[in-house]
Amino acid sequence: MKTFNGNSAIHISRRRLLAGSAALLGVSVFGWRSLGLQHADAASETFEISHSDAEWKALLAPEQYAVLRQEGTERPFSSPLDHEKREGVFACAGCNLDLFSSKTKFDSRTGWPSFWKPLPKAVGETVDSTFGMVRTEVHCHRCGGHLGHVFDDGPAPTHLRYCMNGVAMTFKPALG
Repeated sequence: MKTFNGNSAIHISRRRLLAGSAALLGVSVFGWRSLGLQHADAASETFEISHSDAEWKALLAPEQYAVLRQEGTERPFSSPLDHEKREGVFACAGCNLDLFSSKTKFDSRTGWPSFWKPLPKAVGETVDSTFGMVRTEVHCHRCGGHLGHVFDDGPAPTHLRYCMNGVAMTFKPALG
């Protein structure tokens, strides 16, 4: 089977295409934990703010809970924070810790709010080796909520792209 990406053809076997589609569908419906994959996550750490699972469910909207506590991913281009251009600070939706300054936000064209640097002592990072690749997962330093991932394809000066789930954050406009 031939699939076209721009002007170059990519050869994909029907079996590989169907297997990949089924895996993607399963993960999107049931989450990455449904694959039984091992993951070094923030759940094994101790955080300043912690709640029981039932308390988190009561405190967060269902979409926030799915991302912050179950390490889900929101659909790309679904967050209003991707288009937020005002001066201010992006904070954790779970504990209100300031995470990113709007001064470090940029349009990555990925559909998720992206930043080239977090605020000091705002985030923690763990290795995420799900889906057959190694990525760096980013979580809130204070409550351990899953925020997204960091990649090394961002702009200067850090060349990092903190690709965050908008539903995991709130925006606090600058005063004045």
